[in-house]
Amino acid sequence: MIRLEDLQLFVRSAALGSFSQAAREADLLPGQVSAAIGRLERDLDIRLFARSTRSLRLTEEGERYLPYALEALQTLREGQDGLRGDDAELYGTLQVAAPSDLGRNVLLAWLSEFRRDNPRLDLRLLVSDQVADVFRAPVDIAIRYGRMDDASFIALPLAPDNRRVLVASPDYLRRHGAPQTLQELMQHDCLQYQLHSRVYDKWFFPLADGQQTVQVKGPLVADDGDVVRRWAMAGEGIAYKSWLDVGADVRAGRLDIILPQQRGQSVPLHLVCPHRRQYSPAVRQLQALLASRCTALHADLERELATRA
Repeated sequence: MIRLEDLQLFVRSAALGSFSQAAREADLLPGQVSAAIGRLERDLDIRLFARSTRSLRLTEEGERYLPYALEALQTLREGQDGLRGDDAELYGTLQVAAPSDLGRNVLLAWLSEFRRDNPRLDLRLLVSDQVADVFRAPVDIAIRYGRMDDASFIALPLAPDNRRVLVASPDYLRRHGAPQTLQELMQHDCLQYQLHSRVYDKWFFPLADGQQTVQVKGPLVADDGDVVRRWAMAGEGIAYKSWLDVGADVRAGRLDIILPQQRGQSVPLHLVCPHRRQYSPAVRQLQALLASRCTALHADLERELATRA
């Protein structure tokens, strides 16, 4: 008889391409994962993986069996969710991937509150600006900025009206003055962000008849959004950041908004999951919490800009 644990380890080994990584994720020894796959292969009387000292890949039979294994595990999860219902106590493990700045400085407190309200639910937060692959990474959901045009996954809105704002510390503005036009940004030290070796040195601003692109420069570049924010607070230059990332700093006086009358680039925030069948009660309740908190932060931005414009 096929063991549920063996089926789960097969799916994760296939996704990660490694028995060792699957073992670390499940807090097992690599030999235990290998033994589980061996049992499953004997139960099915097929070879699921082609193994070598350097690689692990699915065989043709393994490729054909994988969708059935995924379907079986998903059906079991749906059965558990159906028995519990949305009002039942949440339990199990929910794995969430989030951008570095938002994850550390905003979501961390909200997720901690969500966990306190659901003491039988374990949360795993993976904080990184590297975009998580929700089909291969060990996550249930991912929090992502930007437009979601890929129809292969489900994107649920958290902050559809979120925008970028230009910010700098009061100390930087005292020393260098505040730019009065977008063109004057080119005369300032602008803090740039890098992702996958690409430096984002062009900043986009919506206009009534299109958009304006400003080529910026500066001596500091980071591949971590939180580092860019910290540089801005330290007076190292001007940053162009999501309001969700810097709103608290603006309200606390650590950062000032530059050109508040200029609307910034749209950066909607979404909760992403591989498909709607993974929209579990835990995910539904977390989305509702995050959406309500993000809506409140966006309202703060509108009030803040209205008083400064």
